Amino acid sequence: MAVLETHGLTAFYGDFQALFGVDMMLDEGETVAVIGANGAGKSTLLRSISGLIRNAPNHIRFAGAEIGALSAPDVVRLGIAMVPEGRRLFPSLSVEENLLIGKYGRSGDGTWTLDAIYQLFPVLKERRHKPGTALSGGQQQMVAIGRGLMSNPRVLLCDEVSLGLAPVVVKDIYAAFPKIRATGAAIVIVEQDIGQALKVADRVYCMMEGRVTLTGTPATLSREDIHAAYFGAHAR
Repeated sequence: MAVLETHGLTAFYGDFQALFGVDMMLDEGETVAVIGANGAGKSTLLRSISGLIRNAPNHIRFAGAEIGALSAPDVVRLGIAMVPEGRRLFPSLSVEENLLIGKYGRSGDGTWTLDAIYQLFPVLKERRHKPGTALSGGQQQMVAIGRGLMSNPRVLLCDEVSLGLAPVVVKDIYAAFPKIRATGAAIVIVEQDIGQALKVADRVYCMMEGRVTLTGTPATLSREDIHAAYFGAHAR
């Protein structure tokens, strides 16, 4: 069953159109990767789903309900959490306080508590009283993911979690996704690192210039297919 769907989704920044009729589907408990070059519209897609960009109500559905026109706080309350590009931690707050921010706006209990986050990322427990911005880039990314999980979302949106991180750190970050998925959350990963995305995804959407150019499972998409969809049919 689809927990999240977009239908003919468009998005604008002023007069500039960034998305052109994007159709996407995410099933319960599924991990979907959205890949594409810079400027392909990947982050705009997540911003639209999360309510940071308003759309027509029927362009986005969550658990069957039309949510395209909802605000970001309303979207979080429904059960969609965003891990933004650049991590966006609060510099005046400690690691633990940054994590606790993720609970605000959501009621009830769930799998993800502070203890569960510390089990997922043990280094954060060791540094829980440090300022969030005193951590390494990889540790800050762990805080950003943990903050999103603290709302116990049904859908976790992750925007460029590997950006600017060393490969060994990226490997540690990505090792958390199967554990997150095991709790029942569905995940959308926006990523420029195609290899990492294909390792964890059930299905892949490739975007170029605001449009979906290819979709399929990692097992059925050839390197040539992805290259053409990523860069254009005439790219060499």
